[in-house]
Amino acid sequence: MKQLCRLTVVACVVLWTLPCEAQDAGPAASQSSSGLQALSIDEAVRAAVDHNLNLLAARANLTLAEAQMMTARLRPNPVISASADSLDWLGTRFTEANGLGPSQFAFRVDVPFERSGKRELRMQTASFEKQIAEAEFADAVRRLRLDVMVACIDLLEAKAKLQLARDNLNTFEQLVQVNQRRLTSGAIPPVELTRVRVAMLQYRNTERAAELAFVQARVRLMPLIGRTVDQTLVDIDGDLSIVPAATPPSLATLQQLARQSRPDLRAIRHEQARSQADLKLQLAQGKVDYTLGVAFERQRGVLGSGNAIGAFFSVPLPIFNRNQGEIARAEAQQDKSNTSTAALETDVSGEVTAAYQEFETARRVLQDIEADLLTPSREARETTAYVYQAGATSLLDVLDAQRAFNDTMETYYTAQADYRRAEIKLMTMAGQEVMP
Repeated sequence: MKQLCRLTVVACVVLWTLPCEAQDAGPAASQSSSGLQALSIDEAVRAAVDHNLNLLAARANLTLAEAQMMTARLRPNPVISASADSLDWLGTRFTEANGLGPSQFAFRVDVPFERSGKRELRMQTASFEKQIAEAEFADAVRRLRLDVMVACIDLLEAKAKLQLARDNLNTFEQLVQVNQRRLTSGAIPPVELTRVRVAMLQYRNTERAAELAFVQARVRLMPLIGRTVDQTLVDIDGDLSIVPAATPPSLATLQQLARQSRPDLRAIRHEQARSQADLKLQLAQGKVDYTLGVAFERQRGVLGSGNAIGAFFSVPLPIFNRNQGEIARAEAQQDKSNTSTAALETDVSGEVTAAYQEFETARRVLQDIEADLLTPSREARETTAYVYQAGATSLLDVLDAQRAFNDTMETYYTAQADYRRAEIKLMTMAGQEVMP
């Protein structure tokens, strides 16, 4: 009977150890249902760029900018007028004998002429508006890529921790079954089985919390890629394993890249140039425009008919309205744009610095865990299991060793996810891919 109990304990420990050893190689992918669509991170990003509703709305600004360009290129319309004067109406007919004078008929064309290059300035301002819209759209794509990639990493992290929780729960369920048989045979006291059951219930709650976190991570990803929760669910291929990356460029280099590549900086600089062009346009709008006209007149009287051609020139007197309000607005807008540009450059420098420090911290934490925690926690678990087989330690020591290993694995998964998130954020803040 003692030999049978010892063999049962050995089998229990072996079954308990196998799932955790499988975790050392990386988290296993959760089982996909038949209606689940698996995407890579790159495919998820492309789907978001093509179908994200907010990005589609931002893309409409490009069409609006094209319409503004079309409006800016238009010239003032000529004015055509016709008149008939001194007509005599006697019941049913006109008569040539008109006591008020001869009848007059006139046809006139007036053409406005804009001064001070107003059309060219309008086109220049609209061109900057288009460049601003393009830069803002590029920045919206940059931010969406960041959100989608971070959401994918969150989903991979939640999936890894869910698989870890399921493996732990399965292990403790098997251990409960084995200890129930051992209790029946009298090999262990009832309190030891109770301890295992309590641990199993704790991991069951942990598994439910991990499942909720996994569902929430998937729900956050779905609208980013342009899908609703009632459409086909998606899963992200891959795991959290880290490929050793090259050392990132220096902080000064990253800040220089950000100043050159960030689309939001390009947008604010285009806005600064647009405000300057708008000020020139408003100054030009304060200049009066000329209107030239040509008229053809025909008179018909008792003694005969006559034709005449007239030329006209008109110009408004800039006594009250010299566009003072719009000029003041454009000057204030230019000052605001200059201040906003300086503020955003400062913010970008701070964002790059913070992202760089976050990446360096995440990398050091991950390296420390891989170098100092994984191997000792694994060896402690294996040693405790071996001593437990020999009957030289208690079940509490085995459970503590297993919990320490599981806590280490959860911390490791979190560190892997933090590293990848920090790496993605650093490249997003720099405005381009700085590491392969």
